[in-house]
Amino acid sequence: MLLKNKTALLTGCNRGIGKEILKIFANNKSNLVCCVRQADEAFSNLINQLKIENNIKIDVYYIDFEKEKNIKEIASDIIKNHQINILVNNIGYLENSLFQMTTSQNLKKHFDVNFFSQFEFTQYIIKSMIKIKNGSIIFISSSASLDGNIGRSSYSSSKSAINALSKVLSRELGRYNIRVNTIAPGLADTDMMRNTTDEKVLNDIVKNLSLKRIADPAEIANVVLFLASDLSSYLTGQLIRVDGGI
Repeated sequence: MLLKNKTALLTGCNRGIGKEILKIFANNKSNLVCCVRQADEAFSNLINQLKIENNIKIDVYYIDFEKEKNIKEIASDIIKNHQINILVNNIGYLENSLFQMTTSQNLKKHFDVNFFSQFEFTQYIIKSMIKIKNGSIIFISSSASLDGNIGRSSYSSSKSAINALSKVLSRELGRYNIRVNTIAPGLADTDMMRNTTDEKVLNDIVKNLSLKRIADPAEIANVVLFLASDLSSYLTGQLIRVDGGI
């Protein structure tokens, strides 16, 4: 039970990798604060199931990360009512377009969701961690931030900004015993990946992977669990690729 007596704040945890992080954290007895965009019956049923099975507290907040005012209101309410030990920034937006066809609106939306919202949200939430001089912050980036995949100039740029932010935060927050790390997943079997990656491209990438397969989202979530737990107590400022050997 690696997270017993801790409270973790998870964003974007109603599907894909975020959903697996939610389940693994719950199974390790973390109390949870979940931030998602809107209500969903299947997600609500999962929350109720996890609370009963693991005897933990789970609170759900609905937040639109494209609205600065909403970010401030929800974040302020969270730190008022919860002592946060762990923050997992997992929200993400991806739309493919070749550089010459990429509009300023496309670029702006990627940065609004993938960078600016997480920058602002984290500013509010770390107040809770600084108060107790302890915490772990994990950003979910992407291998695209390092590899420069075709058609993903906006996405890759916004995720690269997250990588840089994480490094800076690790230096600034270390004095408060707050660790900051980033995970750069490769291809994971999620709806987002399937909907934005051409089948031929996917097959070509898999052929070149050392492990010759895409990841189960739970395999990414396990690394997040490690970084959230005290097993990684001397690990900060790191960018960890979880990509099957690209």
